[in-house]
Amino acid sequence: MNLAVIIPAAGSSTRFSQSLAVPRSKLDEDLGGRPVLQRTVELFHQDDRVSTIIVAGPHEAQAFAEFKLRHADRLGLLGVKICQGGKTHRYETVAAALAHVPAEATHIAVHDAARPCTPADLIERVFKAAERFDAVIPAVAVGDTLKRVEDFEAGAGARDAVADILGVADPNAGTQRRVTATLDRAGLVAVQTPQVFKADLLRRAYAQKDLSSTDDAGLVERLGETVVVVEGDARNLKVTLPGDVTLARMILGFKDPEGRAAHKRF
Repeated sequence: MNLAVIIPAAGSSTRFSQSLAVPRSKLDEDLGGRPVLQRTVELFHQDDRVSTIIVAGPHEAQAFAEFKLRHADRLGLLGVKICQGGKTHRYETVAAALAHVPAEATHIAVHDAARPCTPADLIERVFKAAERFDAVIPAVAVGDTLKRVEDFEAGAGARDAVADILGVADPNAGTQRRVTATLDRAGLVAVQTPQVFKADLLRRAYAQKDLSSTDDAGLVERLGETVVVVEGDARNLKVTLPGDVTLARMILGFKDPEGRAAHKRF
């Protein structure tokens, strides 16, 4: 197996930054003295089956230049290729990275840049399954109750008394959400990465006209191909909100950082 690993890292971290006084990228957050992005890359760079790691950064020229300034030196020491990603969607970023996958690669893995905690045994499980099957993804059973909701405008009613006293906006006014259905979770799983595919299969998937999908397996499914699911891991956290960084440090056994930001330490 000759594996190329694509790590899409072009996102703007909008959800992560919404609650922060100063917006910043989740990929720059400190995990034991190294940025999240570097920790994610390190999951793969010593695996003998991996010949190429491609990190696809921001699309816009200025943002890409800043991304390289923050990460290129350290990632270069790990043998990583950096390319510009897509303008708007994740699939555009993966498509951009695909152009840099060498012809000799037999398999392509796609892994979220914000999943730095992926256990080694999960990666091994996925890679081993990919020796037998053309498309493999990790997933965990859904344990929580799932409900479908919709937005609605709250009707005029009794105002919140505390809001009146404080002279602030009524928290019960405006757009609210309500439940429209409770879903049967039997057979449902939450999908993780890395997702691994035969190289020619993933290229065929990305040659389709409609590339709208939230993951790469969705494009392969659209071809009518079988996607095999192996057991994921609850520790395979995807950093999405600031609180997830704290959880990631706990999973990896790191303390909260002190001093300069991780991507500025040399």
